[in-house]
Formats: sequence, structure tokens, C-alpha cells
Amino acid sequence: MTTTETFSEQLRAGCEANWQAATSHRFVAELANDEISDADYVRYLILDYAFLDILVAHVGQAVTTAPSMVEKRQYAGFLGVLTGDEDDYFLRSFAAMGVAEADWRQPYDHAVVRGFHEIMLGGERVTYANVLAALLPVEWVYLSWAKSVADHAPARFYLKEWIDLHTDLGFEAFVMWMASEMDRIGSALSASERRTVRGIFNKAVELEVAFFNAAYETNSGDAGNGSFEWQDRGDHRRHQRRWRTYS
Repeated sequence: MTTTETFSEQLRAGCEANWQAATSHRFVAELANDEISDADYVRYLILDYAFLDILVAHVGQAVTTAPSMVEKRQYAGFLGVLTGDEDDYFLRSFAAMGVAEADWRQPYDHAVVRGFHEIMLGGERVTYANVLAALLPVEWVYLSWAKSVADHAPARFYLKEWIDLHTDLGFEAFVMWMASEMDRIGSALSASERRTVRGIFNKAVELEVAFFNAAYETNSGDAGNGSFEWQDRGDHRRHQRRWRTYS
């Protein structure tokens, strides 16, 4: 690491192998090229919808632990996106692929979901630094892979919108703001606190790799019977995240 790296850049560089494994995963290429099967994508979405429930609770912790109203507004805005436009994306995608409500509503038990639950809602003491240490990498990974395939336009709306959601300028601004927040608070952390932050950050990126791997686990945790066919079920207009910019 060079001395010119910011704390957030040091965190990212410290897990380079897993970062590259996540952002250049087979899942990313197949999604961008419209090659991923609906069975695999359904498996991924059901896992991700279970994760969304954890993420919403985690962002709520960010609102609670943030030091001032300035930061709280940023996280509250993201919370509105997750419970609004992003939730709507999942519901429209499930409907388009014919996923039964019982499949995506039921609690979904999987090792990678339990892993995210542990680093976001259990384990380490709930502090602003620890909350940010888990939230920043998961969103930063998605911004990174999505930007790498931003020029792709898969025919299936639920693939294209997943890229669009994570290349949205408001989303990018929020992720970069979180990185600057990590840089800001990093200098005030003790050596022990920094080690904890690094451990959480590294684990989150490791779990992102496992998450994409899980989309291809056909022998366990399968969603439905794996025979999902594209059907045009009505209005599939692009739903963009409605971001507000706060100063």
C-alpha cells in the first residue's frame, strides 16, 4: 500500500483477490451478456431478497449510529430507495419469471445469508464505524461490477434494470460519499478499531463472492423447479432509484 492511499482505498486493496473475484465473477458476465439462465437468476434473486431484509435493518442501524443529521439524511434516503424502488424491482422480476409468492416470501436459510446477518446484525459491537465497514463494501462491489458492464443492454428487463440500478448517478454518489465517510472517521479510530473495521470489510467482500457462487448451487437451496420461462406480464418500464442529493 502506498502512503497516498486513503483509508477506504487501503481497505479495498487489502482484499484485492476477493474484490476481483466478485467484480469479475461469472455471474456478472452472464448477466451482462444475457446468458444467465432464469433458474440461476431466480435462485440469486431469492437469496438477494432475503439479504434485502437484513440490509434494510442494517441501514437502519446506520441512521441510528450516524453522528449527525447530515449523515442520517444520507442513510435515510438510501433506506427509502431499498424499501421503494428496489423492492418494487424484486416483485416485478419475480412476477415476470413466474416465481410463486410462497418461494420468495418464506424465510430463506442459506449459509451466505447467515454470514451477512452475522456481520450486519450480530457479532461485532454496533458502532458507526462497524456499520459502515459492512455497508460500504457490499454497495461498492455492486457499483464496480455494474460500471464495468454499463455499456451492455440485456434483453430481459430484470437483467438490464439490475445494471441500471447500480450505475445510477445517485447510487454512485452515495457509495463515494460512504467511502469519504470512512476516510473521515478512519483517522480517529484506534488501532484495535481499525483492525475490526478491516475484518468486517474483508468478510463482506468474501461473502459477495460466495453470494454469486450460490446462484449456481443447483443441488441445494433451489428455487422452484428451475423451469422459468420469460413471459410478458405487462408494464416493465424502467423504474429508476429516486435519489435526493443532500449537502
